Amino acid sequence: MSDTLLNKINARSARVGVIGLGYVGLPLAIAFTRSGFHVVGLEIDKERVAAINRGSSYIEDVTTEELSSYVRAGQLAATTDYTQLRRCDVVFICVPTPYTTQRTPDLSAVTAASEGIAAHLQRGQLIVLQSTTFPGTTNQIVRPILERKSGLSAQGDFYLAFSPERIDPGNKQWTAYNTPKVVGGVTAEATKMAATLLRQMGTTVHEVSSPEVAELTKLLENTFRAVNIALVNEMAQLAERMEIDIWEVLEAARTKPFGYMPFQPGPGVGGHCIPIDPYYLLWKAKEYDFYTRFIELAAETNEMMPYHVVELATRALNLKGQALQGARVLILGVAFKPNIRDARNSPAERVIELLLKGGAHITYHDPHVPVFTVGGDVFLPDPITLHSVPLNPSTLAQQDAVVIVTGHEGVDYAQILAHASLVVDTCNATHKVDRAANGSPQGRALIVKLGSPLPYLE
Repeated sequence: MSDTLLNKINARSARVGVIGLGYVGLPLAIAFTRSGFHVVGLEIDKERVAAINRGSSYIEDVTTEELSSYVRAGQLAATTDYTQLRRCDVVFICVPTPYTTQRTPDLSAVTAASEGIAAHLQRGQLIVLQSTTFPGTTNQIVRPILERKSGLSAQGDFYLAFSPERIDPGNKQWTAYNTPKVVGGVTAEATKMAATLLRQMGTTVHEVSSPEVAELTKLLENTFRAVNIALVNEMAQLAERMEIDIWEVLEAARTKPFGYMPFQPGPGVGGHCIPIDPYYLLWKAKEYDFYTRFIELAAETNEMMPYHVVELATRALNLKGQALQGARVLILGVAFKPNIRDARNSPAERVIELLLKGGAHITYHDPHVPVFTVGGDVFLPDPITLHSVPLNPSTLAQQDAVVIVTGHEGVDYAQILAHASLVVDTCNATHKVDRAANGSPQGRALIVKLGSPLPYLE
């Protein structure tokens, strides 16, 4: 049985199934088609299925040109039908793993995918979970579902492994195709099978002893980033009180060639990993009577940054003798990071909710996100759908404040400083603007920057 699948993998004749065609699944599917495999993608969103089958990409990391070429060649097709998995030799689970409003893991998509696979599981298939989750998910949640419904065993009838996704949306250098992989199987044979498959992309694969090791590896990677972002966010707030420019400090610290890794402060953290993964670890640790206070403090620090941004905007308006109540505020950038259209868990959502709750009138501009919905929670019970407004001198002149949440490239920041009266810069976007002879950005706007001293008005 193992030789048959191994031969198919090495010959690249194995058929690959990918469940979940979002920011992880679709790039993975393209990476396999690029490596010569035939891929069937399974997705519950019928609009996404239709888009893929007509060769249209909805994710920046996958170009429509490349996607359509594989669809036309018959190497890639999408479906909503789980029975299509019977024809696959390998199935990847790439579904979302969010948390609830109480910050507990929500694995409903993982269990649903596992149930769907189990109903059609074939002897000799390889199943690989990629969704970020807590240690024990593969063995304690996915495996029992697969074994119970199929009557097959992961100890000899099929292969089961975990290999964490390492997708960084918008990263042109490191993609699903060339980023090194980590994999841990329920059995040594499953580890070998999954590693052999992933190596077909030509990238490095690091094998570990169990799915639990691989699961914790992913949480460590993202918690490391969350903790360091929290550190510089806290330092930025301290720098404000000390009337020191944190951005100048960070630039100086970057000159050290060892023992330092640069992170930047900002309005909070977003995306599907950094805001969520630490809570998966916090939740699981309590099962062992272990309280990860250091990680919890970092999560709390990052979650409080939108509140600090609103406080900063309020203080900035006060410099002009104006209250937040009734102020017209333009939010610039709602994607969770620059130059992408992904707005999942963006700190802009909480910033907007808090500003609205404070009585401000909100509009936003984002060249990558034409529609943005906020609310539907305790901060703003009724959801509000906003539409990106044009960024022009007229729009800017009408605002009492412009709050830069996401510093997209390609935005004319000189125009903003020339026509806005007040700019609150949470991500140092305005440093790109040409400087006047005295070293300050040119324009008429009063600039208040996160992590910097408040300007003194004469």
